[in-house]
Amino acid sequence: MTLPKVLLHDHLDGGLRPRTVAELAAAAGYPGLPAEPADIEQFFEEAAIGSLPEYLQTFEHTVALMQTPEALRRVAIESVVDHAADDVIYAELRLCPSLHTQRGLTRAEVIEAVLEGLEMGQDATGITARLIVSAMRDREGDIEDAKAATQFVDQGVVGFDLAGPERGFPARDHAEALQLAADSGLRLTIHAGEGSGVASIQGALDCGAERIGHGIRLIEDVHADNTHLRFGPTADRIRYERIALEICFKSEVDTRAVMSATVHPIDVLHRAGFATTINTDNRLMSMTDMTHEFELLATHKGFGLRDFEQLTINAIDAAFCDAATKEEIRSRVRHGYDEHATA
Repeated sequence: MTLPKVLLHDHLDGGLRPRTVAELAAAAGYPGLPAEPADIEQFFEEAAIGSLPEYLQTFEHTVALMQTPEALRRVAIESVVDHAADDVIYAELRLCPSLHTQRGLTRAEVIEAVLEGLEMGQDATGITARLIVSAMRDREGDIEDAKAATQFVDQGVVGFDLAGPERGFPARDHAEALQLAADSGLRLTIHAGEGSGVASIQGALDCGAERIGHGIRLIEDVHADNTHLRFGPTADRIRYERIALEICFKSEVDTRAVMSATVHPIDVLHRAGFATTINTDNRLMSMTDMTHEFELLATHKGFGLRDFEQLTINAIDAAFCDAATKEEIRSRVRHGYDEHATA
């Protein structure tokens, strides 16, 4: 769909081109992956489906290939170029710098290389791309990741995130890192409500999250009462405060966060007035892009032009960019949808 799109949740190490994977693996002598791009695509698509732990295991391969400044810059550039080709006009991309220090890079050097790539991609395409630095819930190094991120405030880093498995790794265990990031001026988004339930979402809110990564299990705090919906305390707060849900339809089906596209709750949440947004999460693992996400919502949920426009406006409202950038993006979105409506 040639509609202007705004993307808030996309992992750089989950979005490599299959050809890039093949070329980086060949250059590094990395074993364990097919040699041909088509086979690599099939490898990741098959390996990533089944559960969140299985899905996350596939990142061992892509992370291993992103251990040099050259590789990090390349992946960042190509990500921006690919999003631009998909009519994305604003994107917040993310990665965890701790995962990319295996060959001697510091966390700051990792971030610097990615920001250089994003800038080069922006210069080539004209879209706006920003970086969210993630820390992993199940690994050490969260405070070091936060400290590294704070060095690049106002230089392209706009947010801080917790990623990785939720169950057994509550957000509160990373409260110091989250507070450090927030005190520096970085905005907070936390993965929650994907691999665990409402308590995980509430834990993210308690730690200052302004957006919720995925958040689909919030539906467990929404209850049908005859023809009306009742909202539990966590759902009520998120709805009232317009805290954005960074929903990633295809990957949430792939990880079995929901059992099928049919029962995915985005339609219920969207039409109940929550600040739903749609995102790609991991384009390689889930073989998706924003156009495909829109098409899935049209096919499985009956979403139309006005639904997509509202999802996009919600994303603009929740974006971590400055007010001037936000207004520019909003103007481009309005123009694009008006043109499409009258075409």
